[in-house]
Amino acid sequence: MQLLHRGDAGPAVSEIRSILVTLGLLPPNGHAGSTTYDASVEHAVRAFQQQRGLITDGVVGPATYRALTDAKWRLGDRSLAYFVSRPVSGDDVFALQERLLELGYDAGRPDGIFGKQTEHALRSFQREYALNADGICGPATLRSLKQLTPKVRGGRPVYLREQEKVRRAGPRLRGKRIVIDPGHGGNDRGAVVNGVAEADLAWDFARRLEGRMVATGMEALISRGPGSCPPDADRATFANEAGADLFLSLHVDSNRSPEAQGVATFHFGTGNGTTSNVGEALAGFLQREIVARTGMLDCRTHPKSWEVLRWTKMPAVRLEVGYLSNPRDHARLLDPAFRDTVAEAVLVAVKRLYLLGKDDQPTGTFTFDDLLRYELTRAEGA
Repeated sequence: MQLLHRGDAGPAVSEIRSILVTLGLLPPNGHAGSTTYDASVEHAVRAFQQQRGLITDGVVGPATYRALTDAKWRLGDRSLAYFVSRPVSGDDVFALQERLLELGYDAGRPDGIFGKQTEHALRSFQREYALNADGICGPATLRSLKQLTPKVRGGRPVYLREQEKVRRAGPRLRGKRIVIDPGHGGNDRGAVVNGVAEADLAWDFARRLEGRMVATGMEALISRGPGSCPPDADRATFANEAGADLFLSLHVDSNRSPEAQGVATFHFGTGNGTTSNVGEALAGFLQREIVARTGMLDCRTHPKSWEVLRWTKMPAVRLEVGYLSNPRDHARLLDPAFRDTVAEAVLVAVKRLYLLGKDDQPTGTFTFDDLLRYELTRAEGA
């Protein structure tokens, strides 16, 4: 779709204004009938993006537009059902998923998309409460959902299952399946500064990490080739169909200010208490290991509802390693030894996730050779 910025006008802007009014982010009588993307619209879009864990740039692109159209739906506004060719999405679907989880039905991670698992959970609920088990959330089903007392709060069981899966997987890396997702690619170069492209750096990071993971016995899958840029939905589908244990998305950043610098990690979270516990833990390990080994500025971990984090069914983390627009970060990103250090830090962070605090070492001291010896010792003792 066409990007919408301040100064644009037309029916598309009118639609955006209408949704923002419905969401209470624009006054209902302010500039009534206006079709202009003015400063008030930009401010409202930024506020919405911040609420939703989107990039706060005040521009309505595909991700922000989808989030806006999803946000206008409330549970009960329409009947909900599973359509294979075009799944229904919206805040009403998200609310249904969380409600089913609260009642003890496994609808999977709440992602706002009415898929097979949501339909299965809804049918189970309907059967147990003597409703027509058609998998459609209509008026009768909705009344029953609202009348019942939740068994649990906040959809936490799905994340407890994530934690239990990690515990049962054991401390060894051998056999773990990881999808490495180098950002951008193909004609989408990402951030480009002085001829250095984010897509190329992300691909290099991915290959260095892949080699180290394979050496430990892990199964490392890369989500794209060097000359392609699949959409986020395809990257998530690739990981889901592969049955990956973890999803790691690799990026570098850029900013209008050359002072912006450092490393940050992002995990799935809505900002209202719904978060991937394992994703949050892995983001923390990644952040601490990279900062300890490189001395980069710690820009901390953050919950986000970006599509690639929301649509993956396993714990997922996006890593932003430095700013190409910052002279010091730029120089370090061009250094192969630095990229090796980051790749080692990422591998050790994954190992720490599965160690669950046992046989651990201080942050920044666990080397690749230590890790290989640990894996070999465990294999011999098995």
